[in-house]
Amino acid sequence: MAKHFNIPVFLPELACPFQCSYCNQAAISGIKRMPGAMEVKQLIERNLHSFPKGEKEVEIAFFGGNFTGLSPGLQREYLSLAEEYVATTEIKGIRLSTRPDYISKPVLDLLKEFTVTTIELGAQSLDDEVLALSGRGHTAAQVLSAAALIRDYGFRLGLQMMIGLPGDNFEKSIYTAETIIAAGADETRIYPCLVIRDTALEKEFNSGKFHVSDLQTAVTWVAQLLLRFERAGVRVIRIGLHPSEDFSTGGLVAGPFHPSLKEMVLSEIWKSLFDEYPDWPAASEILVKVPQGQLNFAVGYAASNKKHLLSRFNHIGFTTDASLQHRQFRVEVVKC
Repeated sequence: MAKHFNIPVFLPELACPFQCSYCNQAAISGIKRMPGAMEVKQLIERNLHSFPKGEKEVEIAFFGGNFTGLSPGLQREYLSLAEEYVATTEIKGIRLSTRPDYISKPVLDLLKEFTVTTIELGAQSLDDEVLALSGRGHTAAQVLSAAALIRDYGFRLGLQMMIGLPGDNFEKSIYTAETIIAAGADETRIYPCLVIRDTALEKEFNSGKFHVSDLQTAVTWVAQLLLRFERAGVRVIRIGLHPSEDFSTGGLVAGPFHPSLKEMVLSEIWKSLFDEYPDWPAASEILVKVPQGQLNFAVGYAASNKKHLLSRFNHIGFTTDASLQHRQFRVEVVKC
């Protein structure tokens, strides 16, 4: 199977008509201005030369701003530049992120002129109270209307969600995930809400009006969301932000950020499997066999699951078994 790579072109807050309470793209991406055509070309070339050899699928991805809020002329300029690389077969296609209230038939007609494969909408929540409190400037109904139109035009649909926003709770996040599934999304991203410097949310946090989620709560929520998306066949292409150096050294004020968040979430899922397993043997030493590719997550981030099981056994080992799939596991007694 070909490995997928994106070449991200960030357009920070470009053409966004609203300032979401949590958003400061310059602090997150480290990019403060619109990139010129030569910069975009250099970025694409640099990325193409950095990818490993072998079978792969590469897309140019316009992220960070409200792409379809740009003037039609500027959209064509960026898309035409990307299309030059699609024509060489080095790039499979183009993806972009935008706002749900900037999707219409004329907008999609324009995108259809180019090799745009996927449109990602920043849904964030599908609860109207959460959207209003976060300053999103659109409703849940607008998200669903835009999603349906995107699918009607034959584009792949991505619906991004964020947990822990103002007014959010676990039940609302589950509702958002289930609605994303029902809307026919092909893929999603899950971001815990963070307090970034120079945002309205920072002011609310400092005044005590907003309480940020702790890391373990975020891990627990995302684990449950991930399982729901997996069961529905919706691909989760990102868990948590991948910040720039600027962000990691000064942009973050508070919130459940961790560079290994995805590993922690997958470890949490394995912990739940172990806790629910009814047939642990009465033994002093056991060996747990897991599928290939799952060993690190079964052992747990910082060996957390192994340490957890050592409360039950004197010794425990982990190994892989090629006959096991997904998250199956087998327990063998080494010493009674």
